[in-house]
Amino acid sequence: MAAKYAMTWDLDVFFPGGSGSPEFRRFVEELTRDVGNLEQKIKALDSAGKNKRPEVWSTLIRDVQELGKRLRQAGSFTSCLTAQNVKDEQAKLLRGRLTQLYAAYGAAMTQLERRILEVPDAEWRELINHPEIQPVAFSLEERRRRAAEQLPPEQEILVGDLAVDGYHAWGELYNTVVGRITIPFEEDGEVKQLSVGQARNKFSSPDRRVRETVFERWQKAWQEHAELFASALNHLGGFRLNLYRHRGWDSVLKEPLDDNRMTRETLETMWEVIDRNKERLIPYFERKAKLLGLDALRWCDLDAPIPGGEKSVSYDEAADFIIEQFGRFDPNLADFARTAFENRWIEAEDRPNKRPGGFCTAFPVSGQSRIFMTFGGTIGNISTLAHELGHAYHQQLIGQLPYWSQLYPLNLAETASTFAESIVTDAAIRHASSDAERLSLLEEKLQRAAAFFMDIRARFLFETRFYEERKEGPVSVDRLSELMVTAQREAFADALGDYDPTFWASKLHFYITGQPFYNFPYTFGFLFSAGLYARAQTEGPAFAKRYADLLRDTGRMNVEDLAARHLGVDLKRPEFWQNAVDEVLSDVERFLRLSEKA
Repeated sequence: MAAKYAMTWDLDVFFPGGSGSPEFRRFVEELTRDVGNLEQKIKALDSAGKNKRPEVWSTLIRDVQELGKRLRQAGSFTSCLTAQNVKDEQAKLLRGRLTQLYAAYGAAMTQLERRILEVPDAEWRELINHPEIQPVAFSLEERRRRAAEQLPPEQEILVGDLAVDGYHAWGELYNTVVGRITIPFEEDGEVKQLSVGQARNKFSSPDRRVRETVFERWQKAWQEHAELFASALNHLGGFRLNLYRHRGWDSVLKEPLDDNRMTRETLETMWEVIDRNKERLIPYFERKAKLLGLDALRWCDLDAPIPGGEKSVSYDEAADFIIEQFGRFDPNLADFARTAFENRWIEAEDRPNKRPGGFCTAFPVSGQSRIFMTFGGTIGNISTLAHELGHAYHQQLIGQLPYWSQLYPLNLAETASTFAESIVTDAAIRHASSDAERLSLLEEKLQRAAAFFMDIRARFLFETRFYEERKEGPVSVDRLSELMVTAQREAFADALGDYDPTFWASKLHFYITGQPFYNFPYTFGFLFSAGLYARAQTEGPAFAKRYADLLRDTGRMNVEDLAARHLGVDLKRPEFWQNAVDEVLSDVERFLRLSEKA
């Protein structure tokens, strides 16, 4: 029977012809011209600012936002090209050109922010209250505040220019090396060379010999390239530390906290609550080990399905399942997901040369998104698919707002995606056809809890300590591995039989140049969505509108204000976080009770 939904995405609707598209090249040429003209438009503000002409400011702000949307459209297209084929050399060159364009745009934005900073306070208040400017007042205030904390504009522009072939180049080098890594694996009598994405899916195999074999070869592959990865990581860390020092910033957390629009007090409160409660997950680990016939779980067992609950599903089954479960919460969410599947917004095919992991990227000019993943038929793949659709739905809700009001931080992006995961998994548990299926779905939820409470906690601890040691000079391969294992032991309460010393090399998030500390926002989003989901369970269908309203505000206020406005809670206090943790960990008792029968 023919497949209902295609597993490959449609990029031709944006620019036909992939990396060789003449339409895309013209689009980039137009971008290059318009970015070059932006500097002249900003210079016109000198007299405009003095004469209090808000209409000039309004026109420029509108033009800057439209240019930002087009840049993001181009960046999303090249990201999709390089993800679907890591060996697409033309796509890599195009991405390099766009990196230069982003640097030029960033330089122009630095000049704009200097003009913003020069406006006297009284005139500034009048300006941001102008009817055409007020919708992006939050973003303008944020830019004015950040401009006051940075280097003089000429130096910030130089930093951006040098970063193209320095800082960002190290991130590109990492991606290039990862694209060449293969993991040998024998299947059906044939030795296959798996991409890292394909190999990662094997950690969800019900066969422990498969998991152990792949994990051993996985370690070997990353170790073989460890010196290159250590060099990249040290240079990325060194660049940030030097830049922060020159800006007068005394904490490596300042930038990620500012980027996520949250306070350090909120972050520390969240981690403190998690640290107080993480050992409540240990009975789950112990019971899972028993169900697997093991004395203790190893690292390669964390994603393993429990016996009797393993289930292989087709892509069509997964799509229909997600649409059905989304519909139980909100028909609008279900309709959106159906559109994404039917219109080929998703790349899910399992094939060589794809990059590992999953992501959702917006095409704001077209009002669409694209989702990337490798679908292997596991329950975890269904969760990933629902997760990325949550991102896309979030983008759809805010797509009609001014572009600057669409720029929500990573921690709130993860709220929408994790909420979508919860909808799918919890509805499936309630409607499971057997105890074995229900137990398997509960186990999948607890896997995610362990990831957000422990795995991501380990990443945060590792990265924090890495930066402390990097201040004294480059950190060796052996020391990086030692720091990684120490962080994992602490975060997992030393509950595992072994750990993953090369995780610092294999985890892409440590090498993303656009977002330092690409870890704690995931835990924030997970727990914030748990709190939202608890409200949804209490309030019923009426909550769908409140939820959508909250998502629409995610790009135009800080997280503490967002929570206060829509939920009436204070994120700097432990009560919200404790309630969210209790909501998540209530599944441990359910899992233990149900697994006693297994």
